[in-house]
Amino acid sequence: MHYALLSENDMKAMDALKSHHGGAKKIDHTIETMRDFETRKRILSEKGYGEMIAEAEKMVKSFPKVEDFERKNHIFYDKKFGTARSQVSGFQGAKVTHHCMKKIAQGSQSGELCFVPNEMISVVALSDNYVYNGDLLATLTMAENIMKVSKFCNTNLIGIPQPESRFRELESLTKKTFERIKVDDSQSRLLLKNQGTFFGNFGGIEVANDNHLVYLDGITRTALATGSNFFLNPSWSTIVAICYYGRDIANIHIKVSMLLSTQNLIQLRMLLNIMKEYLRDDGTSPIYEINIGNGASADTFIQASKELKSSGIKGVSFSAHIYINPDLGMENFNWTENMHKVLESGTDMTFKYESDGQAREMDTMATYFLSEADRNASADKIGDVIYFKSLRASKDGMDLMKRGIRAEFGGSSYE
Repeated sequence: MHYALLSENDMKAMDALKSHHGGAKKIDHTIETMRDFETRKRILSEKGYGEMIAEAEKMVKSFPKVEDFERKNHIFYDKKFGTARSQVSGFQGAKVTHHCMKKIAQGSQSGELCFVPNEMISVVALSDNYVYNGDLLATLTMAENIMKVSKFCNTNLIGIPQPESRFRELESLTKKTFERIKVDDSQSRLLLKNQGTFFGNFGGIEVANDNHLVYLDGITRTALATGSNFFLNPSWSTIVAICYYGRDIANIHIKVSMLLSTQNLIQLRMLLNIMKEYLRDDGTSPIYEINIGNGASADTFIQASKELKSSGIKGVSFSAHIYINPDLGMENFNWTENMHKVLESGTDMTFKYESDGQAREMDTMATYFLSEADRNASADKIGDVIYFKSLRASKDGMDLMKRGIRAEFGGSSYE
């Protein structure tokens, strides 16, 4: 590259932040420890979530199994086809996730086959209350330890109110200044000057100046407190920052949003250049997954996969929305035929559901930004929405299986 992506001062600031949190080895070890099921259950019992977790353990035993469907339908997989990994968005906290589990268990009793998605995504602001009061930890425990999803993605929005003392600490550590406004007597938040636009309201894609450091601090604190290890990024600058910051932290992974990345091959090549600049020793990147933009064709997706393979960067998957809610994109969006073309070409993909294709109450982007009180009050309705998304993913996955294409779901769908 003609110009370095990061200056010496940029890297020093990130190194200081990492050191403050104990350094790469300690961060890695703490995340691993916090992912242990018994450790999580003990903490959650102390925080008042013991009964919820016990109920979840019972419910998952009645979930439908992929192997039963395969046997009943004499499924045979064609090795020349790609593999499809299921992903569903909208697991908005413990009450919502628990209600979805209840719906899956109830549906199974009546013969409705709803498998657990292979990956789940949540767009809940990582506030101190959500991170430290047990809500997020309970969500992760149900998803990762009980339903056994391979990845659970949390979203760090940089406009989240933080203790003012934390901003002062970050300024002292990094030698940077963060422009912010006072929220109350103890909290402040970064000043988002484009607030009021879609991107401002999306919660902090506006990563101005050195605000990427607030993002990195947020995901590190969340990872240490809960064992969460997969995060959605809000901006191009945080993509660069995490590639450097996470190059020696094996337990932190990032998903690149379709709002930012590969709508076309030029943007993919930009991203590959960034990743290549800060690769880990094993040839992987902190970037684990790239969401191909909704405007991309099947041919673009296939070519993108070829260029990723030729780059030599390991361990990266591509995902595509199959259905989206109308306020995220065009009405009646449906990428199913493209998905078939991609998979039948021998290309692997993650098939993602932002919607199940039906107009449902709470199936909107606005649901992602409800207050904690409103989210909990609407937990059953939101839980219904993610159940129907998971059901749609299951039905599409079963159709893929009948076509000879392997579709992967969460671990509890196989045990």
